[in-house]
Amino acid sequence: MRVRVSTTALGVAAVLLALPSCSTDTTGVKYQTAPSARTGKPAALSSAALEPRLLDESDLGGGYLRKPERPTQHDDVTVIGCPALSKLGGGTATGGTLTFPHMAKVTFTYGGGSSEISEELYSDSAKKLSGGISRIFDAMTGCPTYQVVAGGASVGIASQKLPTPHDLGDERWSQFLTFSAGGRSTVVKQTAIRDGNLLLIVSGSPALVDRHLAAALDKATATS
Repeated sequence: MRVRVSTTALGVAAVLLALPSCSTDTTGVKYQTAPSARTGKPAALSSAALEPRLLDESDLGGGYLRKPERPTQHDDVTVIGCPALSKLGGGTATGGTLTFPHMAKVTFTYGGGSSEISEELYSDSAKKLSGGISRIFDAMTGCPTYQVVAGGASVGIASQKLPTPHDLGDERWSQFLTFSAGGRSTVVKQTAIRDGNLLLIVSGSPALVDRHLAAALDKATATS
């Protein structure tokens, strides 16, 4: 049951944060950092351009193994005990109206699979990124405890808003999520940083998130 709780913790958090794994842009355009000629604002990076900005094993060091991506599931997600979060997903809490079409994601296990760290990158206008992620984090941290039912599995969740590192990016959000199922609990730290037209979300074991957050942001925002 412990492995299932850990997997559920990261998976449910991803759903609630409106991470649209089935909605990607595969145009293959690389590093579109120049401002749009029409608006003068930085253009959104394609999904293909975001991929090389993710951390890899060489960035993390020894003991990390990349976890294969699981097939996308489309189970309805029901939130019990947090009306604000339920409203965001039209009753399923999937956050369908807050999708960011340009995205890339990677997950690693550490210590023989006992811990995980997941990184997601999104690109859109600063306004859309800020508004979308703010609404989700505000809803999640506004409910101290609630329950999520997905695919027949029920998980109890307790949330706690955390202070954020003020020297990173333009905007920051962070929280602890404690997932409880089958008599066991798993604590996940989740920190999101918006830097210009990029949104970075790092989730997983609190120690691993703290260890690699700055490096993830450095690589995500580096130009080539």
